[in-house]
Amino acid sequence: MQYRDFGPLDWKGSALGFGAMRLPTIDNQFDQIDEEHATRMLHYAIDHGVNYVDTAYPYHGGKSEEFLGRALQGGYRERVKLATKMPTWLIKSPDDFDRYFEEQLERLQTDLIDLYLLHSLDRKKWDNVLEHRVLDWAEKAMADGRFGYLGFSFHDSYEVFEEIVDYYDGWTFCQIQYNYMDIEEQAGRQGLHYAADKGLAVVIMEPIRGGQLTNPPPSIEEIWAEASVERTPADWALQWLWNQPQVAVVLSGMSEMQHVEENVVSADRSAVGSLSEEELALVGRVRERYRELIPIPCTQCGYCQPCPSGVKIPRILDIYNEGEMYNKMERARRTYWADWWIQEGDERADACVECGECEEACPQHIGIIEWLQRIHQEFSPPPGEE
Repeated sequence: MQYRDFGPLDWKGSALGFGAMRLPTIDNQFDQIDEEHATRMLHYAIDHGVNYVDTAYPYHGGKSEEFLGRALQGGYRERVKLATKMPTWLIKSPDDFDRYFEEQLERLQTDLIDLYLLHSLDRKKWDNVLEHRVLDWAEKAMADGRFGYLGFSFHDSYEVFEEIVDYYDGWTFCQIQYNYMDIEEQAGRQGLHYAADKGLAVVIMEPIRGGQLTNPPPSIEEIWAEASVERTPADWALQWLWNQPQVAVVLSGMSEMQHVEENVVSADRSAVGSLSEEELALVGRVRERYRELIPIPCTQCGYCQPCPSGVKIPRILDIYNEGEMYNKMERARRTYWADWWIQEGDERADACVECGECEEACPQHIGIIEWLQRIHQEFSPPPGEE
């Protein structure tokens, strides 16, 4: 495992971080973690040098923190820096600070959270943080020794990102969405450099866009095949990030042991400046080709779930994206009507009542309601009822 500077800390983080947002589940129920499988994955990662583990209050319906509390027993907790996040959107009064934090300590079975983040900051959540003086509470909690260092995760424009970075001198780190596709979206490359120049450690999330970059269509495969060094699509995405000195840790939300094993190998051979100019140009060509193919910028983060009406939003958007990217829309239509992830008819797009909760929660600011209407119209009628 390779290790990298982590902002101002006298500690180096593993190039690869273990993200606990996409753990293996039972029967594809997001709140039913396959703990035996997930524990093997986590222990393998730590045994092979991963020392950064990330979760959050809402992951897996609140079960991710509970799982880690159990899985990190037996000496594993002492071998990692544990990061979790305050659910900033749930903070309504000063009493909420300690209530949620104490619940997280209990879930995680620890008396210290090493790295604590204000979760998913955007303009609205940042204003809520300021209104309720969350930073004052955080200062006291750090002074009391309840958590070590404060950071934030982010989903909004670069301008909001810069404002947040500049507002508070006590940030140790931040977490941003960044990959070779998202160089101008949200904080983007500009935000990466801005935060690093300010001395913050920058943790990367969505390095392969929720898995979107791992299974390329033929036109993308043709570009990758031109490289002088053979890499998997996931390895290309990860090495592109590790090539940059401003990147401290790359989080991967792994759902299979194979992902862990492959990513550990990738991290072991990572290095700043390891990609040639020709390889970087190749990645640039892939980026431009993907931009021609992907209609909906969904990363499958699941923040839009659960839908009050039961609509399986991420899966529906993914079905449509795959149909467009692979030029297999008829296959996508059949999948939409027969997909085993969509168990009931009222989980399809036409069950949407346009309440808007999904769009408010979406970090990518996707016009979900309009896309659901369009998808259901394009995929109707069901196969066999034409």
